[in-house]
This record gives sequence, structure tokens and C-alpha cells, in this order.
Amino acid sequence: MLKNIIYQTPHDALGYDFIKAPYLPKGKNEYYLRNLQNRNGIEYRRLTAQEIERLVVNRNTSDNWNNFLVSDAFNPDLVKNCAFFGLVRIGKLEPVCLGFSDLKMPVGLYHSTIISCDFGDNVVVNNVNYLSHYIIGSEVMLINIHELVATNHAKFGNGIIKEGEEESVRIWMEICNENTGRKVMPFNGMLPGDAFLWSRFRDDDQLQHQFKKITEESFNNKRGYYGKIGDRTLIKNCSIIKDVWIGSDAYIKGANKLKNLTINSGPEGLTQIGEGCELVNGIVGYGCRIFYGVKAVRFIMASHSQLKYGARLINSYLGNNATISCCEVLNSLIFPSHEQHHNNSFLCAALVMGQSNIAAGATIGSNHNSRGADGEIIMGRGFWPGLCVSLKHNSRFASFCIVTKGDYPAELDIPIPFSLVHNDVVNDRITILPGYWFLYNMYALARNAAKYQDRDQRTEKIQLLEFDYLAPDTAPELVHALQLIETATGKALLAADPSLPTTIEPRTFGKQALLSNNEKIQSLTIHLEGVENSKRKVVLLKVLPAYQIFCEMLLWYGIRALIGLIKEKDCKNIGQLKKAIPTKLTIETYTNVGGQLIKQQALDSLLLKLRTGKIKSWNAIHDFYEQQGNVYAHQKQINALAVLETLTGIRLANITGKELNQLLTQAEQIQGSINNRIRQSRMKDYENEFRKMVYANEAEMKAVLGDPEQNAFLLQQQKETVLLKKTIQQIRKQFELQPPKK
Repeated sequence: MLKNIIYQTPHDALGYDFIKAPYLPKGKNEYYLRNLQNRNGIEYRRLTAQEIERLVVNRNTSDNWNNFLVSDAFNPDLVKNCAFFGLVRIGKLEPVCLGFSDLKMPVGLYHSTIISCDFGDNVVVNNVNYLSHYIIGSEVMLINIHELVATNHAKFGNGIIKEGEEESVRIWMEICNENTGRKVMPFNGMLPGDAFLWSRFRDDDQLQHQFKKITEESFNNKRGYYGKIGDRTLIKNCSIIKDVWIGSDAYIKGANKLKNLTINSGPEGLTQIGEGCELVNGIVGYGCRIFYGVKAVRFIMASHSQLKYGARLINSYLGNNATISCCEVLNSLIFPSHEQHHNNSFLCAALVMGQSNIAAGATIGSNHNSRGADGEIIMGRGFWPGLCVSLKHNSRFASFCIVTKGDYPAELDIPIPFSLVHNDVVNDRITILPGYWFLYNMYALARNAAKYQDRDQRTEKIQLLEFDYLAPDTAPELVHALQLIETATGKALLAADPSLPTTIEPRTFGKQALLSNNEKIQSLTIHLEGVENSKRKVVLLKVLPAYQIFCEMLLWYGIRALIGLIKEKDCKNIGQLKKAIPTKLTIETYTNVGGQLIKQQALDSLLLKLRTGKIKSWNAIHDFYEQQGNVYAHQKQINALAVLETLTGIRLANITGKELNQLLTQAEQIQGSINNRIRQSRMKDYENEFRKMVYANEAEMKAVLGDPEQNAFLLQQQKETVLLKKTIQQIRKQFELQPPKK
């Protein structure tokens, strides 16, 4: 018969023997780690007889007043109705009040039970029922807390084990897959890139061993560390806080349970936790906001991320500058700038590669299609499932895919970026509209890129995040998409005309037709193979305008880099430009490592150094991220030039003045086209009669939506268009090129 184990110890043992004998190093006492942790610089002394008398008169008790140490500026009249056990050290207490927002409380310790704790200067401790083994900074306010305790085996959310503990107690974070096959050990300071790298390469035992080893070596496995609460932190009206390390300037109010956590807070970002929250086994980054009934277990929140309104985050990593409210997220790795705001959305077993938005009713996971746990889903940067989307694992999406409302009955592998995916139930098929964002929603695409940049609140930007929609990850996807469209179009043309020779190569044939704007393409049904795990057809829509817009955007990506190179190298003529361009340009592969794009060659070198032990810490890996960030702008420029060379067939190292002039003319045209599409997509909200009908007149509509002529983003785009024209005029003048005839 099972029973609770209630054990007894001597009354005078309370507050002592924090580190048991087997784990206490020779020549050390139980306070040796505590003394290392306490860096407040306060010199403590023993009480005078008069001070003890005043404390007793104020109805305070201690098991041993000799173990009650204070600073010279201690005021015994500011300690009342408290019970002290073990070694307690208190800093300055002055007859003043501390205030935060509308709350104001007198400095001092009142109505509390305090066991073996250190206090900085001018703290407020009021009605803390059980406060044990904490080091508390200066001007900290602790008010109405049931239990605030640290154990001798506290790990503060890190996935380590202490001396004498079994492996089974280790906390793992089971990201990306429900079957634990991609689990990682969480640790304070873990970046999105760290979680990504560790969750990949699961067949590489040596690499996986090294990840675990460097994590364990980052932390001391000794028992006896105290909990800490940093300066100016306010905690009020909370129930249970156990084994939690809290930084400075945090604000915690009304939490139900906080256990085994590191809560980072300080000048890098002030963290707040609000009412009804329950957080267990996790790391909270700087500047996080957690409010209103949030539940999080085995998790990491990177800096400046938010959980709100009953959100559930379990076995998941939430990237920087991301927000989840109301909904449930399980077993997922989410890169920075993610948005998910709706109570009835669900995300499970997913790798979400940033700048994503999960709409209401989306059900991504928990639709088991085997006898085991869900598989996993990979969502490229900018992924956006619409209302009530249900997806089946395993699935994979290229960058900036938008998925329309519907139940998708089979696994999907969408290789075309910037596309609109639709489950056409009436015709029993999947349709893909390539280039949807470029053709119909350019305003949102361009504005989001600027918005994510503006909202990046990180003060320590170890990983350089890419927010531009044209980058070394999306450009090769676009090049590959052109090849897929060419092949699919060629096959459709050949199937429509049986008289054509069977020896014709489909891709070449399709490319010729697309470049020549062949009108037959408009009437064809063009299929794409290998997209859905079913016998249904997958149809490409509006292939000709999509192909043209892909070419246009890739051309813009490359010409923009070419203009940037001319300005950067201050090229005055075509000869100087030729010398500035590398003789060999290739489109190299980049990997999205937690929102940072890293060249595959460099990443392979990092992994090799990890396997061989040349890189021995996460700090060294973070140094690698910073090094790659320092060279990224140049690498991106080279990538764009390689794309330009591939697309145009111009060998840029031998470029002629005529070819440069043509490219500059195209740059002006494309910039103008982009600016027009941005404006047109925004103006839909003002010109559509069904949108206008809820307003009494145009003036009211502008009062509600804002005047488009005063739209800051549209005005900025116009300025950039004017600036580009001036830059091109200057280049033509320097290179002695004639502007095109109008």
C-alpha cells in the first residue's frame, strides 16, 4: 500500500546541513558555494545585545542569534514577526518605503519565515510564509508569497544532473518530433541556432555526444547552489516558487507555480510574469512577457518573446521576438518572429523557420496517420497557413508559402516559394499559384520584412537574422522553382501536341515557350509531380505571369547587389567594376540555422570541428555565429551576383558597358513595378466596394484606416525609388553610359 513518506529531523537542524556530507568537498563548509554566489560586497557583522533585544521585542525568533549577521546600517525596528533559522545575513535597512507602479511598502522584513538566506540593502519582505536558501539583491520586494525555496540539487531549468543523481532525472526538451528522437538538453543561453543544430544530424553519434558533453561541461554539477533574485525585482501574490534563478528588475505577480527555471531579466530586457501562470522546467529569456494563465513545461523562451492569454507551450523552443497567445504548441522548434494568436490553433511536431503566422483554427499536428506518434513538419521562412487549415505530417514547405483554408488529406511537399496552396475540393486536386505574394500582396511582403527588422528588440545580436524576402535561402528556391515550372510547362506542351518529336527535352522546350510568352501556355492544364502523397493531380495556376515575376524578382535581387558593389568599391568605370567582380560565381547552398543563414561549407566545417573536439563550448559556437554574421553581407552579395549571372547568361567578370546599361534600365523598371504593386495591394483596402460599405464616407474610412497618402511605409518606398534613380544616374555619368531613350 502506497504512503506519503514523512520523515523527521531534529528541530535545531532546520536551516543547516544544506549540502550533505557525501557531496561536501574536503575542507569546505556548507556555505562555500553561497559565498561565491553572493557578490553584493556587503560586510556583515554579528548583532549587538541591544539589537537582539529589539528583535525579540518585535516578536522575532531565531534558532541561534549568533548566526544572524547584519550590515552596519541594519535597523532592528524594521524586522517584525519573523522566524529565522540557519545562517541569515541582512544588509542595510532604512526607514523608507519602496514603490513600484501603484504599490508602496515599507522597507524591512515582516511576518515571514526565513531559512538560511542573504539579503542586500533595503529589501521589502512581507508575508512570505516560507523563504529558504535564497540570495536576494538590493531593493527587492517580496510580498505575499506562500513558498520561495531552493533545494541543494537545483538546476534552474538546465538539462544537467547533479552529483549522485540518476540519469532519469535529467530534463530533456523534446522538440520537432513527439517520439523524442530530436530531444535536446535545454540550457541558459541556448540560441535558436543551437537548438536547430542539436536537433538535426541524429545519425551522427559522435556529434550528438559532443553536444551533450559541451552542455554538461558548461555547468557545475556540485550540489549546494542557492536560488538568486536580482536587484530591484518585485514578486507579489504568488503561490510556489521553487528552484528558480531570477535576474534583476523582473516583475512577477500572481503566478501559481514557478519551478526549476532561469528567468533572465536586466538591462538587456526586463521580464514580466503575470497572473495564473504555471511554468516548470524552462528558461525564460531577457525581456519576455508571460501573462494570464499561461502553462509552459520543458521549454525555452528566447529573449523578447511573449506567451499570453492561456497559451500552452510544452516541449518547445520559442524564438526571439515571437508571440504565442491562447493556443497550444507542443514539441516544436520555432525560429524568431513567429506569431500565433488564436485560442483554437494548434501546432505540434514542427520546425517553423521564422517570420511565420499561424491563423485561427489551424491544426498542424495530432492527425495521426500511423500507429505511432506524429511525424514532423518543416515550414520554411515566412510560412502562413490560413484559417482552419489542417495539415498532415510529414509535410514540407518552401519559404513564404501561404496555405488556404481547408483540410489537406495527404502529406505535402511544396517546393515553390512565395506560392499560394489551395485544396480544390470541387475538382479534387491541389492547386499552386506561384508568386502569389509578388503578384497580389507585395505590400504585406515588403512591409513585414521592415516590420520584423524594427521589432527585433535583442540587445545582444549574436545571431544575425535575415528578414529580407530575397536572400541566399529564397533565391536558390526561386531558381529551382523556375526549373520546375519550365519542365512542367514543357511536358504539358508536348502532351498537348502529339505531332511533336518525343526526343524533345521538356525543360528546354518549356523554357523557350515561357521566355517567348507563348499564348498556348494560358490554355494548358500544367501539372506538378511529387507534391502530394496521393493520386490526385497538382495543378500550377497562372504559370506565365508567375514565371515572369520570378525572373523579375531574381533579376532585381542580382542587379541590386551589382549596384551595391559599384557603390561599395567606388567603381568609376567598367574596368574597375570587372576587377571588383569575382571571376568564379556559383550559387552556393545556405542553411537557415535558427533564423541566421549560414553557408553550408562553413557549417560543415563547424560540425567537423565539433566532432573532433576542436570546438569545446557553446560560447565557441556562438563566436562562429558572430563570425559568419560579419561576413554575411559580402556572401549575400556574391550569392546575388551568381544568381544574376545564372539568370542572364552574362559573365559579370567580362561585363560590357552596354550590358551594364541594360541592367540598370531593368533595375529602374523593376523598382517602379515593385513600388506600384506595393501601392496597388495596399489600395485594395480603400477601393474595394465591399470594404468601403461599412464606412459612411471616404473621410470616415480614412479616419479609421488611415490616409494612404500619409502611409509611412508607402512614403518610404517612394523615397527608395527616387534614391535608386539618382544612384543609377550617378553610375551612368561615372561610366559614361547613355540613358535609354524614352
